[in-house]
Amino acid sequence: MTSVPEAPVPATVKLSRVVLTQADIDRALTRIAHEILESNKGSQDLVLLGIPRRGYPLAVRLAAKIAAADPSVDPAAIVGQLDVTMFRDDLSHQPTRPPYPTQLPRTGIDNKVVVLIDDVLYSGRTIRAALDAIVDLGRPRIVRLAVLIDRGHRELPIRADHVGKNLPTSSAEKVRVRLEETDSADGGAVNEVVIEATA
Repeated sequence: MTSVPEAPVPATVKLSRVVLTQADIDRALTRIAHEILESNKGSQDLVLLGIPRRGYPLAVRLAAKIAAADPSVDPAAIVGQLDVTMFRDDLSHQPTRPPYPTQLPRTGIDNKVVVLIDDVLYSGRTIRAALDAIVDLGRPRIVRLAVLIDRGHRELPIRADHVGKNLPTSSAEKVRVRLEETDSADGGAVNEVVIEATA
């Protein structure tokens, strides 16, 4: 009896395309910074809380752009970091990752206009966790949301107030935001947004 050789399993090929370059990201953040100032009618009581990992460096960049538009702003005084790890409802489905420190501006968040900053808005679960985390830290007057990318596929009724780019995607695709502050050790290009798909 002769054995029939098994057909080779085709290798999966990752296809990726750049959808935002460094210049595109910079323009999007400049626009978001001006939108934040306009919706807040200035910089009064403004706090930017970045969600690790990539939301925090985006918040730092936005604070610098807000300070460039309004020289009365000290960018370091309005930026904080909000870790949401222990507030997530999908911890059992996610790979284990160490929590990042939550750091609030010295003025706190009570009665402030807090803008949550994240890189990609997808299901909405990270933002729901962020809202739960904020409740433990104080009582802002207003909470708004700014994201670099909104890719759709929401599972919760959450909408961003400020969006760098709406990016329709299939649920099989992955959106990768690469920033020099968080991804330069990976050796690839940084300061870009890439969509990856498996062929």
